[in-house]
Amino acid sequence: MTGPLDQVGLTSLMARSAGRPEVAVGVVDGLVALDHPGLAGGRLRLLPGGVGGGQRGHRADCRRADGDLSCRHGTFVAGLLGARRTSEPPGICPGCTFLLRPIFGGGRSADGGAARVAPAAWPEDLAAAIVETVDAGARVLNLSVAPERPSSAGHRELEWALDHAADRGAITVVAAGNQGAIGSSVLTRHPWTVPVVAYDRLGRPMGLSNLGGSIGGRGVGAPGEAVAGLGTDGRPLALTGTSAAAPFVAGTVALLLSEFPAASPAEVRSAVLRTGTGRRRTVVPPLLDAWAAYGALRRATGG
Repeated sequence: MTGPLDQVGLTSLMARSAGRPEVAVGVVDGLVALDHPGLAGGRLRLLPGGVGGGQRGHRADCRRADGDLSCRHGTFVAGLLGARRTSEPPGICPGCTFLLRPIFGGGRSADGGAARVAPAAWPEDLAAAIVETVDAGARVLNLSVAPERPSSAGHRELEWALDHAADRGAITVVAAGNQGAIGSSVLTRHPWTVPVVAYDRLGRPMGLSNLGGSIGGRGVGAPGEAVAGLGTDGRPLALTGTSAAAPFVAGTVALLLSEFPAASPAEVRSAVLRTGTGRRRTVVPPLLDAWAAYGALRRATGG
């Protein structure tokens, strides 16, 4: 059985590039253990508007929250993207710059599970985080979070924030959600986002993933079964769900932007969506193929 990086063609792409500092990836998530050895030497920049209120406060909050969902989840997601290549598992694009915007600071989970984690945030707070991260220069956004409750006003703000990201050319990767439902959310139905469904180790869509027309039409699948990443207690952490799958796609986008600096965001996004493994079905997207996306961009740009 192949590992998750091999499963989606990332091993070959990672051998070509660790990412470039000028490609900034916005990680809108929980607190991050910035002094974790696996993140040592990384280009990690904490944005001031999030939970923790600054570098020193953020570091302290994460330490006190050891074992708490916010710290575990934020460190896990940041590690999948930016951990050192000598870590286990290695980070996808550690050479990129990471803009960390903590959005939740407690132990809330949208599904209540310990292994299947889907953090939730107020729509208004999520909107503010997206705008701040994009304005700080993010070219890729990883949103392994979901709106916590229905709110027409909050959702209008969130839609505007996603429009703002699209206008700035930031490619927004969003977790499809873990409720096993058919439908869409304000995040997955926006025309510019890339919804991500969790696939198991055998290359099959997982039953916990939300599916729908917008997800099947312009989403992609990625490894989401017991994905290993950085833990806050010195041991690896394994998480299952779409929030664990999203960083594989965001990291792929960051590496492609690094390898093809002249390519437009639309070209990069299209290459990721057009080259997936398997047939694109009505509500189920194909599995990510990062190496095929690289090949498509190379042919398109003559690189």
